[in-house]
Amino acid sequence: MDEGICSRKQGNVVGIKNDVPGRSAAINRSLRRTLVLQVNIEQAMQSSLFSFCILYFSFYISTMMYPYLKALHIIFVVTWFAGMFYMPRLFIYNTEAGNKEEMAKNALREQFKIMMKRLWFGITWPSAILTLIFGGIVLQQGGWYNLFGKPEGMWLEIKLVFVFFLYLYHFSLHAIYKQQMNGVFKYSSQQLRIWNEVATIFLVAIVNLAAVKESISFVWAIVGLTGFIIVLMSAIKIYKAIRDKK
Repeated sequence: MDEGICSRKQGNVVGIKNDVPGRSAAINRSLRRTLVLQVNIEQAMQSSLFSFCILYFSFYISTMMYPYLKALHIIFVVTWFAGMFYMPRLFIYNTEAGNKEEMAKNALREQFKIMMKRLWFGITWPSAILTLIFGGIVLQQGGWYNLFGKPEGMWLEIKLVFVFFLYLYHFSLHAIYKQQMNGVFKYSSQQLRIWNEVATIFLVAIVNLAAVKESISFVWAIVGLTGFIIVLMSAIKIYKAIRDKK
């Protein structure tokens, strides 16, 4: 291209320097349009290449990385439940330490405070946050959100309701944690034992929904969960009776 016609800088048209003598205005206008079209084509190709890279990366994440993202989600669910299973046990031990002699009580409660703080903020809270993050990614990358509002997606909607209440349960444990760290003991060890088993109920419900999905009978699921709760509460009462006899 004749430099007397146009100049280009960083892929853009700067403008016309001058017209070449001996060329008609029509030829100069044609050359200008040709150069502008060339620049536009180059910019479009660059934009298309960037879009292709984004689409390829998204495809790679959704296909190749999806199993690993799902695995991370399950791992943090497991560690989260581990924290929620053990934390109420520490609440129980901390409460029952009040029945010891003053020196033993103070020593035990100081130790339990350290254990509770490390468990709650070192494992349970991070796991709860990462479970939510990776759960959202799996929901989106796996296309599970497409099931919302459809009969075959009822299991997923029910599961998410259980997950919502599980987070409320998590926050209830956080409230008890703050109380005990401040030396406030509102609940007896028996009440805390019952509250400790709530996480088990959520675990059974959520795992069953995730495993059997739409093939599960809603009625039988409710019956089974109710029966499990009855058995669980009966076991707690039997355990308490045995402890009282001792």
